[in-house]
Amino acid sequence: MQAPKRISISDRVVIGGGSPIVIIAGLCVIEERDHTLFIASELKKCTDQLDMPFIFKASYDKANRSSIRSYRGPGIDRGLEILNQVKHEIGVPILTDVHCRHDVGKVAEVADVIQVPAFLSRQTDLILAVARSGKPVNVKKGQFLAPADTKNIIEKVLSTGNDRIMLTERGTSFGYNNLVVDFRSLVIMRGFGYPVIFDATHSVQLPGGAGSASGGEREFIPYLIRAAVAVGVDAIYMEVHDAPEKALSDGPNSLYLKDFPLVLEQIKSIESVIKREWQ
Repeated sequence: MQAPKRISISDRVVIGGGSPIVIIAGLCVIEERDHTLFIASELKKCTDQLDMPFIFKASYDKANRSSIRSYRGPGIDRGLEILNQVKHEIGVPILTDVHCRHDVGKVAEVADVIQVPAFLSRQTDLILAVARSGKPVNVKKGQFLAPADTKNIIEKVLSTGNDRIMLTERGTSFGYNNLVVDFRSLVIMRGFGYPVIFDATHSVQLPGGAGSASGGEREFIPYLIRAAVAVGVDAIYMEVHDAPEKALSDGPNSLYLKDFPLVLEQIKSIESVIKREWQ
């Protein structure tokens, strides 16, 4: 398959175009400043050791939590302040998501990549607002969408003149409270010519599986990552926490920080084999 479009995120991070696999990792949601800086610093150390390009991700507001009582985050002003501190003190590009058009302007001042959440992947006005920011756009394929349907998303973004487009696979609804990954989707979406990201941790989520919150099966994260790298992706996306059992959001489907280095080594090893076979 021909390599997808090359998209520059920063001076050191490029996605697509045959570039090395980018690691997009971080917290589901910002819990507090010092913890966010700690996680970002640790993730950067690990990726630097293996010379792997890295983007830090975290949400300032999780507007799609299962319960009204669930923690949503610090909000846009405090959240962006923390993300901006991470960006400049740790020295990494930032990815965060938006849930409404009104947030886009503020987010574009800090984020290097703006993400449209899976549940909102058919919200045309939101997609257009994000695209008009001029920032690289990452749209997560909705759990309810076929991979071929993402072509419509691409056309919406392109209509604004922005061609810095990425698509993310994060599993497909399979009955109640369960997701499955059809790895054909990576090939189909990549065939549209834009970088494809595999979200390994949301793919093992059990939506609403814990009643008032989502469950997850984190033990399968490394296996799905290895499969995605073997199929061919441009970036791996994962949520990482030092103590997932205490995380305020998505703990059951977050990777333990202590397991992060080994997962990176596996990605690097498989990537080297795949690239050698394609040459």
